Amino acid sequence: MRDSIRLVLLGNPGIEHVGSHFREAAAELRIDTTFIDSREAFGGFYLKRKVDWWLRGHRPSRLDQISSSVAELCREQRPDLLVTTGFAPLHPSALRAIGDAGTRRAVFLTDDPWNPVHRAPWFVKALPYYDCVFTPRAANVEDLRAAGCRQVEYLPFAFAPHVHFRETIGEAARRELESDVIFAGGGDADRAPYIAALREAGFRIALYGEYWDRFRGTRNLSRGLIGLDGLRKAMAAAKLALCLVRRRNRDGHAMRSFEVPAFGVCPLLERTPEHEKLFGTNARAAARYFDSIPEMVTNARALLADEHERLRLANAAHALITGHHHTYGDRLARIVECLGLRCAVPKVDRSTGNPIAI
Repeated sequence: MRDSIRLVLLGNPGIEHVGSHFREAAAELRIDTTFIDSREAFGGFYLKRKVDWWLRGHRPSRLDQISSSVAELCREQRPDLLVTTGFAPLHPSALRAIGDAGTRRAVFLTDDPWNPVHRAPWFVKALPYYDCVFTPRAANVEDLRAAGCRQVEYLPFAFAPHVHFRETIGEAARRELESDVIFAGGGDADRAPYIAALREAGFRIALYGEYWDRFRGTRNLSRGLIGLDGLRKAMAAAKLALCLVRRRNRDGHAMRSFEVPAFGVCPLLERTPEHEKLFGTNARAAARYFDSIPEMVTNARALLADEHERLRLANAAHALITGHHHTYGDRLARIVECLGLRCAVPKVDRSTGNPIAI
């Protein structure tokens, strides 16, 4: 056995993206990794980019070039495994050539391929050429199988311990950033009524993200984009963190479902089967749920009035997520296992210090 499997990882290297989290996880697992920036596929002339995006199903303008370069790299390096994230810019022909060279192929679907907002027929055609498709949403497992995917595995999102952790802030920063409810994410028509209701109910809202000015009830409310360093501080100054899923994405949970508990904030979650399975349903559940906008407002008001329960939920959710194998290292280990490979060096559980056999 080699000291490490060889991995080619294709994804977005931005610190908040899953591709970056998997790269850090591979380093922790001591996996020999070559990282390829998937954003390179979206370069090219301005007009061609617009035509490809809007008239050709969100097609990357440099899809052909990136597909060829990744296939050539795999032929040269002979990696054991190719892992891609999101709507990876690879042709079926490239994936076939990579498989013919002996490399196992896996994709982690950060979004639902059938979400009308992200419609990408070119990508759906490529999915059957992966050895295994990993999806963090139970709702599209059967659709993926019907599309010809040979192996489909449900694999939830996770948190990255090097960036998602409890931040300590001073009183001055707390006073500047303090909020009753924080939400970080893009503005959607489905999400806007929830934020507008909190505003109308008089809560102090820390809203971060783009596109909120599109909606009357949230216009001029967003504090704009915020990096992870700033988000950790804003989370530390918040009393509650709202977690909303995207209906068009058929989400049962979101990246924030894991990140919010890791930040140490009391989670106020949209009720879904996946959230309930993760955080529990009894009186000692590690989160507070809501099924409607009025229930969200009622529960937020009750938690703000009950500091003891708010802190209990924050601590219970933090312990649950950080102590039970929910890191991107755990997720990458699962991908490696499903593809029939093994890492020679075990991962260390950050919460206990004990090795985790892979």
